[in-house]
Amino acid sequence: MNDRYQSPLSERYASREMQYIFSPDKKFRTWRRLWIALAETEHELGLPVTQEQIDELKAHADDINYEVAREREKLVRHDVMSHVYAYGQQCPKARGIIHLGATSCYVGDNTDIIIMTEGLKLVRKKLINVMAELAEFAEKYKNQPTLAFTHFQPAQPTTVGKRATLWLNELCLDLEDLDHVLGSMKLLGSKGTTGTQASFLELFEGDHAKCRQADQMIAEKMGFSSCYPVSGQTYSRKVDTRVLNVLAGIAQSAHKFSNDIRLLQHLKEVEEPFEKNQIGSSAMAYKRNPMRSERIASLSNYVMSDVMNPMLVASTQWFERTLDDSANKRLSIPEGFLAVDGILDLYLNVVDGLVVYPKVIEKHFMAELPFMATENIMMDAVKAGGDRQELHERIRQLSMEAGKHVKEEGLDNNLLELIAADPAFGLSLEELKACMEPSRYVGRAPEQVEEFLGEVVRPILEANKDDLGMTAEINV
Repeated sequence: MNDRYQSPLSERYASREMQYIFSPDKKFRTWRRLWIALAETEHELGLPVTQEQIDELKAHADDINYEVAREREKLVRHDVMSHVYAYGQQCPKARGIIHLGATSCYVGDNTDIIIMTEGLKLVRKKLINVMAELAEFAEKYKNQPTLAFTHFQPAQPTTVGKRATLWLNELCLDLEDLDHVLGSMKLLGSKGTTGTQASFLELFEGDHAKCRQADQMIAEKMGFSSCYPVSGQTYSRKVDTRVLNVLAGIAQSAHKFSNDIRLLQHLKEVEEPFEKNQIGSSAMAYKRNPMRSERIASLSNYVMSDVMNPMLVASTQWFERTLDDSANKRLSIPEGFLAVDGILDLYLNVVDGLVVYPKVIEKHFMAELPFMATENIMMDAVKAGGDRQELHERIRQLSMEAGKHVKEEGLDNNLLELIAADPAFGLSLEELKACMEPSRYVGRAPEQVEEFLGEVVRPILEANKDDLGMTAEINV
């Protein structure tokens, strides 16, 4: 296997479960399920398809004779007809009715919809588990004050838990989008070569009602509520775009999270998990690089760019069918799912093992807090009889002086000392230091965490409790 290309998505990143959903075995087993559903439907609607033939098809639904199909495809250059032939070799009684009235897209497109739906369900399950881990983290650190940042410059404080709700809120939005698309997935059904169901109208001797029934019955047998009402030979390729847009949305959210973790790790405030024997750098032995978060970002970039593929395909389809979607779909759809699968496994692994360093957070917080506290200090001085406009100007001047003290001289922030020495404020250093309690400056952050978790997140987790409890295996 080392003498040919192997996809990193399979070898390094995606789970076996997601890989199986997009495997040839899953595809071809689904083809046979669809042929059985078609035969059953035609039997039930009065066509000359016998129960004996259906039973024979069911008896060989899973023991696919791949070698026969491969050899046949070398001869006829058509994958669907090769598998019809191979199935017929195993089912001599049913050979004549396999694929009756159908075109290749009956198995190809319906299978794509079925596989994407199963893929979305696995993505959803993993997304829910990431949300559960983030909710636990947010709850644990809802009261831990930390510097907030705007423009990556220190800003009005927040809490570590409140910041986590920002990551979590984006996943809630992704879940809404995912559920919308998942709830709208429909089968192509049995629409024929240009979507007119002409072959089925012929089979059913002009009975339009039975043509409509056939679509609905096949959908229900395959676990769907209905089929798309109109189509060409294929389902609209816009469906693929909608699906990959959901995956790209999750990638956006994961990328944002990974950026924040990497910045926090630089600050030494929060670190992703780092194993005992893990090597951070081949040259610098002391390093603890945020390689999992970097991999999240890297895979996310791939997924966000991958969404262009179905957009281009959908926008350039000609009339009722053109085959220039085929090769692209074989790459872009499975690999988008495999990449997001890897992203969510990494996301779950990172959140599950996040390490928070409260002392470092506090040190950074206290170094900037005098600047953050100036509004409160000014209000206290006004209450004591000071002039707000004059005090604002004095605060501005003293803040610039303290900033110069820190930036140009490399010394500690001495703003409190400068304010205490200024008679305009009438406040002692002890009184000023008494104002430096971090929890005074985080606003409603702890309450916002509790409200968000209680009103939004916990109901979602409760409704999906049977899906919780997943762990993520990281290969490298």
